[in-house]
Amino acid sequence: MQRTSLYDLHLGLRAKMVPFAGWEMPVRYNSVQEEHLAVRRAAGLFDVSHMGLFEFTGDNVHLFLNTVAANDVSLLKVGRAHYSFLLDPQGHVVDDVYIYRLEKNRYWMVVNAANNDKDWAWLNAVREGRVCIDPERPWSRALGTETVSIRDMRNPAGGSEMRVQLALQGPRSRDILLALLEPDDALIEPLLEMKRNEILHGRLAGYDLYLARTGYTGEPMAFELFVHPAAAPALWSALLEEGRPLGLQPAGLGARDSLRIEAGLPLYGHELAGPLDLNPADAGFDPYVKLYKPFFVGKAAYVAHEQKRQARLIRFELEEERVRMPRQGDVVVNRKGRVVGAVTSASVDSEGRLVGLAYVQKQVSTRGARLGVFQLDARTWADKPLGELKAGDRVQLHDSIKVISRFLNKKE
Repeated sequence: MQRTSLYDLHLGLRAKMVPFAGWEMPVRYNSVQEEHLAVRRAAGLFDVSHMGLFEFTGDNVHLFLNTVAANDVSLLKVGRAHYSFLLDPQGHVVDDVYIYRLEKNRYWMVVNAANNDKDWAWLNAVREGRVCIDPERPWSRALGTETVSIRDMRNPAGGSEMRVQLALQGPRSRDILLALLEPDDALIEPLLEMKRNEILHGRLAGYDLYLARTGYTGEPMAFELFVHPAAAPALWSALLEEGRPLGLQPAGLGARDSLRIEAGLPLYGHELAGPLDLNPADAGFDPYVKLYKPFFVGKAAYVAHEQKRQARLIRFELEEERVRMPRQGDVVVNRKGRVVGAVTSASVDSEGRLVGLAYVQKQVSTRGARLGVFQLDARTWADKPLGELKAGDRVQLHDSIKVISRFLNKKE
């Protein structure tokens, strides 16, 4: 089991540690709901240094990235970033990623911790021509492979250039960063002018880092900080010290999950890939797949799937109180009891309501539609023939849910 450079600090904060994607990570420090609300009302600080970070360099590196990623990398200007997907030739999601353009021929890609090794193997296999990327033209290779280099930024061989991530998320997050700066610091103006999906390089309170206005909580004001792993503990402590008077709290994986569910964001293995083999369009993120590009790995299969797709992801809320939280795989039915889909994730939102995500047939996916959820792991009347039921026997009833807006509309 791996540990981040912040492990001892987590123990000092009495975090509950759990195994996650091969790492020992903090799931919570206090209650998940308290940390959730801190992010929505002030700010939360997350250790996300377990996530993968790859660097791509070389002439025509954008051509290579435009082959392996579904979004259009050619649209990225230096200092900008966007969300994207890696697909395999059959259109299945390899991973969802964030791509940052640091220089003309230098990009970063953040990948999920659980997929780090798989993604590294896939990207290098494509670069080296060891895998088929187009079943219709099995001899074809990705563009730019001759000059592209890929580097794992968490590999100790990177020395002083190593980078890991911290995430500072919430409406007071920029104020906390500003509190670390002297009144005449040159970083103040760029920080105040930063727009969403921008990234810059600078020194923050003496720490050399890259600062990106990105995140995974649905918060419009959110930052991710890329710093050397040896400097991460000191930076973490400095942020907490300056941020506590502004409401900053450390936050664990539990709040990270509840926040992204409330916001309607997908998680690999749940709303992407997973038991239902969902793709970006299934999850409602088709705008990040640019079909006007002549080619990207998985394009043909993705288009074929889209022509037949009859379902979509919804966000829902439970209409009853004191019911069990839905779980991945729970069955969704319409008002007549016909199965129309399945739950992918669920949690508690900022108002204390049970909310979740489910993949359902399009005809029942409109906002305001009322559906039901049956617990997959519960005993039902099917365990005993109806004719044998007696007074006092229990049968399972569905929990009523209502379709709500697909995404949390939180304005800056």
